Amino acid sequence: MGLTFEVKHKNPQTKARAGKITTAHGEIKTPIFMPVGTVGTVKAVHQRELKEDINAEIILGNTYHLYLRPGTEILEKAGGLHKFNGWDRPILTDSGGYQVFSLANNRKIKEEGVTFRSHIDGSKHLFTPEKVMDIERSIGADIIMAFDECPPYPSDYTYAKNSMHLTHRWLQRCVDRLNETEPLYGYHQALFPIVQGSTYRDLRTQSAETIASHNCEGNAIGGLSVGEPAEMMYEHTELVCSILPEDKPRYLMGVGTPANILENIALGVDMFDCVMPTRQARHGMVFTTQGIINLKNKKWEDDFSPLDPGLEGYSSSFYTKAYLRHLFKAGEALGGMAASVHNLSFYLWLVREARQHIIDGDFREWKNAIIPTLMQRL
Repeated sequence: MGLTFEVKHKNPQTKARAGKITTAHGEIKTPIFMPVGTVGTVKAVHQRELKEDINAEIILGNTYHLYLRPGTEILEKAGGLHKFNGWDRPILTDSGGYQVFSLANNRKIKEEGVTFRSHIDGSKHLFTPEKVMDIERSIGADIIMAFDECPPYPSDYTYAKNSMHLTHRWLQRCVDRLNETEPLYGYHQALFPIVQGSTYRDLRTQSAETIASHNCEGNAIGGLSVGEPAEMMYEHTELVCSILPEDKPRYLMGVGTPANILENIALGVDMFDCVMPTRQARHGMVFTTQGIINLKNKKWEDDFSPLDPGLEGYSSSFYTKAYLRHLFKAGEALGGMAASVHNLSFYLWLVREARQHIIDGDFREWKNAIIPTLMQRL
């Protein structure tokens, strides 16, 4: 059975919607935030915490990193990433396009694909659309991303246009390769193509129309949250969402802050991922229902209140601000681990609250009221 998506509720004042994605490994209620598990693990978080405390409904893996290690041979011997890491809920894999983009000094882009050198040992590799699809077959994610080029911000018009057309040609090759092959582990894998076009409205329009014409099971918006102003991100997200079909999930890649997520939900986005909650947590910054806390600040030294009394999760309600500050100052790994679990719990709480307010019909009012609170520095 293929991936299915059903819109259950719409917010009349915005484009926000509450829906349900069904995959071979379970259901995903949207809007959803997906914790990033780049190399098959969400950094510093146990699988048990992902399921029982955070209650993540889907996590990410990354084609580039999993290809380099442990490699496709090990993944296939294990029976795919689900069996390898013990995660029995849905998984999405990024194609590695963004990682190749970030290796600007160590890669060459041609029509055939991208030649790059490993960030681990400097070895030389070639990613073509066909090879990326084969790697994603080996990984075995429920949702797999098409291979694309993510242009930097800013990009001049000619570069952005050529890059977009290359992404479109690569998409056709991805589709063809999937049609020539079968899933390795007995369940369906859904391909999501990626809209590009940098920050040019005519290119974004053309790309969204091209991606929509492929009639894939879902669609992604790439090339945003790469340094452009937030208002520019919202402008292009709104444009693209007005073109992509309403009956398919929309995934905005690499976004972002709590405010970014809520504003883009209002524009019609269903799926999000970002390393921000775990990366910031490892540096002592936590997002709470009252605002943003830097746990390294001295003001928390004798604050024995729970990290976030507004959340029920173990890390949020058991650990005190003073204790976590002590852990960070002492260089103890538990500090980053507890903060990571909390931040992910907060992000999942946020999208679930958004979903409930979409269902209740007061999403816009709730969003406008809560964003200033969530983004204030405490």
